[in-house]
Amino acid sequence: MIAGSRLPDSGCEVVIVEEAEAGNRLDLLLARRFGVTRSFIKSLMEQGSVETATSKKIKAGIKVAAGQAIRVCLPAPAELDLDPEEVPFRVVYEDRHLLVIDKPSGIVVHPAPGNWRGTLVHGLLHRYSDWGEFNSVRRPGIVHRLDAPTSGLLVVARDQWTLDRLQQQFKERQVNKIYLALTEGVIRHPSGVISLPIGRSSSDRLRMAVDAAGKPASTEFKVLWRTENNTFIQCRIPTGRTHQIRVHLAHIGRPILGDALYGSAPAGKDIPGRLFLHSWKLSFRHPATGETVSFTCPLPLELISQLRDILSKGRG
Repeated sequence: MIAGSRLPDSGCEVVIVEEAEAGNRLDLLLARRFGVTRSFIKSLMEQGSVETATSKKIKAGIKVAAGQAIRVCLPAPAELDLDPEEVPFRVVYEDRHLLVIDKPSGIVVHPAPGNWRGTLVHGLLHRYSDWGEFNSVRRPGIVHRLDAPTSGLLVVARDQWTLDRLQQQFKERQVNKIYLALTEGVIRHPSGVISLPIGRSSSDRLRMAVDAAGKPASTEFKVLWRTENNTFIQCRIPTGRTHQIRVHLAHIGRPILGDALYGSAPAGKDIPGRLFLHSWKLSFRHPATGETVSFTCPLPLELISQLRDILSKGRG
């Protein structure tokens, strides 16, 4: 394996070759590290975007040595020429314009620092080949995202025309997104709206936080049932800020079960890293027909099992 450390300048990383990888071709190692094609790595080299401590002009076939440092500057993720990989996901609906996907928990939607391989985009490229061009690259058009630990529905465009129109609907808050969540602690009000701005946390860059200087965010919730220790709720989010539901519920002292990043205890040994948040319903206007289409996605089995365990102890 190759270990990488993030550099301060945006888009660049330093890759350190480990002992077991010594003697391999440089283009092969970098392609494996970033989940892109070898031809794409070669094009980066030709542009001067790959450097070593001794040379700014590098050939794709040079053999690397243990401990060697290679600096790689990548374009925006949307422009990457990715190497397709088999990634698990379920197709709920598809036509020649778009796909509606059921994303499993644990799958990152798009390549990003620390998650260059095994993303949903890699899997879509592996399963389908008829993508339109986005920024001169044939790839899926990611309309919106779900956090890696969140499961459920999202829509993917197959061409730029569809992507533009779907993104406009999201911008104008015309898309109906409903989630199911299980919280730690009891929410007493049967329904309500949490309207608090969200921005990047000043103390932890991995987290978001309620911040007066942040972007407006609104989460509508409805209690479906509650026990002595937990509340099962339905959430609708007219806005779509990063980690929005997680941040809002944690702020009122009711973090989502299993969301260790925002204050909940781990979900349990059977579903490590899993938080109880699921994109259950998605409705939007189909760009080609103008008709409103609506999709639902049942809870994954591991979350159903968790609900049964909690309910077996009796409702409050």
